Amino acid sequence: MKNVLTLILAGGKGTRLEPLTRERAKPAVPFGGAYRIIDFTLSNCLNSNLRRMLVLTQYRAASLVRHIHQGWSFLHRELDEFIEVLPPQQRIDEQWYQGTADAVYQNIYTIEQHPADYILILSGDHIYKMDYADMVRRHIEAGAVATIGCLPVNLEFSDQFGALLVDGEMRITGFEEKPQRATPVPNDPSRFLASMGIYVFNRDFLLDCLCNDATDRSSSHDFGKDIIPHLIQSEHVLAHPFLDRNTGQTNYWRDVGTLDAYYEASMDLISVHPELDLYDRSWPTNTYHPPLPPPKTVFADFDAEKPRVGMAVDSIVCVGSIISGGRVEHSILGQEVKVNSWSEVKDSILFNGVHVGRHARIKRAIIDKNVRIPEGMEIGYDHDKDRANGLTVSESGIVAVPMDAFAT
Repeated sequence: MKNVLTLILAGGKGTRLEPLTRERAKPAVPFGGAYRIIDFTLSNCLNSNLRRMLVLTQYRAASLVRHIHQGWSFLHRELDEFIEVLPPQQRIDEQWYQGTADAVYQNIYTIEQHPADYILILSGDHIYKMDYADMVRRHIEAGAVATIGCLPVNLEFSDQFGALLVDGEMRITGFEEKPQRATPVPNDPSRFLASMGIYVFNRDFLLDCLCNDATDRSSSHDFGKDIIPHLIQSEHVLAHPFLDRNTGQTNYWRDVGTLDAYYEASMDLISVHPELDLYDRSWPTNTYHPPLPPPKTVFADFDAEKPRVGMAVDSIVCVGSIISGGRVEHSILGQEVKVNSWSEVKDSILFNGVHVGRHARIKRAIIDKNVRIPEGMEIGYDHDKDRANGLTVSESGIVAVPMDAFAT
């Protein structure tokens, strides 16, 4: 895979994930207690033996850049292994990135400095395991100029994805960007073939396409809206079906772009047999591991008039966290979280450094980092009161607490 250069698009605002994205780019949002969303794409690259990566940032990238430097600086530049973070340089003009194709085009000078025969383009804000090497090999063997990763998706989500039509050899014959109702796959009228936003291109061909697109004033400079629909009219563009690394099925891939989707994907990690197996040592997920002590629970006073017991059940508890006489149930606690006496945390996600005061009660909530929950406060029990406190309540009733909540 040394002839492949990987570009990871990591500049998305993630507006639908607010307030979690008010101070950080979507790929930098914590996930699963110990990880950031981008760790899954970067780990896929590493496990696929792809070690030449350019990360294209834009929106509020400080925490993302810091995380990559802390957790992903072990590659050896002298062996031509690297993760380079590229901020927007406005070398072409004074505009920020206008679309996914424009983001790549505006970094064309840097791309040309790295020898490669093939370019792999990925998004840094999805949760999944995928061997990209399989896709690259299939692209080369088929003699395609471009290959698109795809998977079957229920028709109700047609307006959220690019929809592909393919022939018997998986050559793409039609493409619609986020149609109202996509064309179903022949053997399943309830689903359509959706683009995952993962592309393999022949390098020189891609650069020519980007240069031509850049001069087209009618273009929105996006791969899904402009580049791909134009290519399939005359070129060999291949569809590559995604198979989950653990199951071998066209299964686990999550766009955690809304609070509800993020919450559901997170809660799945707590199940006995989660679809996303974080404990699979044959396909490890790398991240930054700070030098913190192990988690602990303290106090087990069952005989008191009001028992004070520090305990966690059906939960993920990360390093540095202390459950000090409180109860945690079916929840995810990030690093250095403290849950104080007689407090309750149920069905919730607490980011790093959250401090839960005594007698507080939290249910079905996502608490951003370093928030201090006041003593006796309730979150998730009365949504009118939650909104009055300036908190966000999702369609399904998940309460999101921003970083600066309750600050004095």
